[in-house]
Amino acid sequence: MNEKRTWVDGIWWIILLAWSITILFPLVWVLYESLKTNREFFQDIWALPEKLKWANYSLAWAKYGIGASMLNTLYYVGASLLIGLFLTTINAYALTRMQFKGRKLLWAVIMLSLFLPGINALIPQYVLMRDLHLTNSLTGLVILDSLGESVFYLLLLGGFMQSLPKEMEESAFMDGASLFQVFWKIIVPLSMPGVMTVAIFKFLGLYNNFLGPFIYLGDPKKYTIGVSMYAANQMMQYTADWVTLFAGVVIAMVPSVIMFVFFQRWIVEGATLGAVKG
Repeated sequence: MNEKRTWVDGIWWIILLAWSITILFPLVWVLYESLKTNREFFQDIWALPEKLKWANYSLAWAKYGIGASMLNTLYYVGASLLIGLFLTTINAYALTRMQFKGRKLLWAVIMLSLFLPGINALIPQYVLMRDLHLTNSLTGLVILDSLGESVFYLLLLGGFMQSLPKEMEESAFMDGASLFQVFWKIIVPLSMPGVMTVAIFKFLGLYNNFLGPFIYLGDPKKYTIGVSMYAANQMMQYTADWVTLFAGVVIAMVPSVIMFVFFQRWIVEGATLGAVKG
């Protein structure tokens, strides 16, 4: 049945369209600026390039060490994502499906951490990482981000797991399944929309993480892509090679854009399912 649209719907459509343009325009602007020469950039920042300078991308890849930074980022994000996602999933299962003394108190303490800004833990974390000799190490960053649990992810994934019927676990236990087998073969597959949603959010958070790598990494050879682009931006005080920097920014945006384009269905589906079942 088709609903009749009103003038209010038209206003909302215009507002959303204008909002979309404000988000897309800077991305498009950076893209065509990256295909200019520096002369064209300084002459008119709004004009389109006379000839597309794709060589800016190869120059950015070599000049700013983006290739090495991408490999560092791949290791940091990949390892942190796999370890952290497993720990988040098993923590959500323990806190929502298992009954043990102190569970409610533990949840209350976890909820309390929502009101504590994460920046407050920066100095204690750095002192601990320094004493454990894990600074200036990508592996140290992986350990820090893998063990640093997020209440948001626990709530999101816990909402999926709480909606699953208890009878499935009871039947599996009666058939002789162990606790880990129930978790791995029953709970995880049924919670896959939530797991994928958390995985996407974790990926975007790790890939865009700047403060942690900036603080803990001192060797430029170990920089992640965010810190590498920051260092390239600092070089503009002396070189003013802005078009090459823009090319580097576009390369840095590619993984996030690909993740959004191919996995946005999981985010929408996961959020909707959680709202219905939770």
